[in-house]
Amino acid sequence: MMSLYWIAFKSLTRKEINRFMRIWIQTLVPPVITTSLYFIIFGNFIGNRVGEMGGFSFMQFIVPGLIMQSVITNSYSNVSSSFFSQKFQKNIEELLVAPVPTFIIMAGFLSGGMARGLLAGIFVTTISLLFVPLAVHSWIVVITTVIMTSLLFSLAGLLNGLFAKSFDDVSIIPTFVLTPLTYLGGVFYSITLLPPVWQFISRFNPIVYMISGFRYGFLGVGDMALSISIIVLVIFILTLFVICYRLIEKGRGLRS
Repeated sequence: MMSLYWIAFKSLTRKEINRFMRIWIQTLVPPVITTSLYFIIFGNFIGNRVGEMGGFSFMQFIVPGLIMQSVITNSYSNVSSSFFSQKFQKNIEELLVAPVPTFIIMAGFLSGGMARGLLAGIFVTTISLLFVPLAVHSWIVVITTVIMTSLLFSLAGLLNGLFAKSFDDVSIIPTFVLTPLTYLGGVFYSITLLPPVWQFISRFNPIVYMISGFRYGFLGVGDMALSISIIVLVIFILTLFVICYRLIEKGRGLRS
């Protein structure tokens, strides 16, 4: 039985990876171009005027945030668009009637989202080497936080795909929720520079903890304690996994 589950998982994962790799110019190239512009504008032009931040050059400081930003957006958008497309084309019904457990179906979609998010992160990291030397404080922290963040936002994309009733519903969350939270999550600044009131408000933004943990892995400094960042990631991952699992089991938005 486990071998059959493994075959099902590999098939779903291969399908999801092939889906975004067939159109890699649309899925993997845009984040690289966008990030390059960030490096040129914010790093070279504005960074020289800003000076140091947290004891590092402004360019070094923003690199972890920009990498994490690409991982978040690509992991999320891949799963939300893929899952809703399956719903829209009625292909998801084939999975629901197949002898495949819910967690295998979820794992297939999530692995595709994580693969795209991590690939985008690798490409952005490679581009960053053209602008600033790579300095890593702890590879374990870097790898752990980026994988957990990719998994978290793949789950968030799956949740969006479950509730979405049109393609507009797939794009509205990234546009009006995800993008603002990311930009306000400390990509280009340390929240310690904010007034006390805004520092307090920023603590309710989960992306702050992810970027802080990832930045600690690179630079050894972060706005939040590393242990708190990991705990927040674990809590959100478990919560979203349980929610998505139960919704799929009940057929929420799938059998109606």
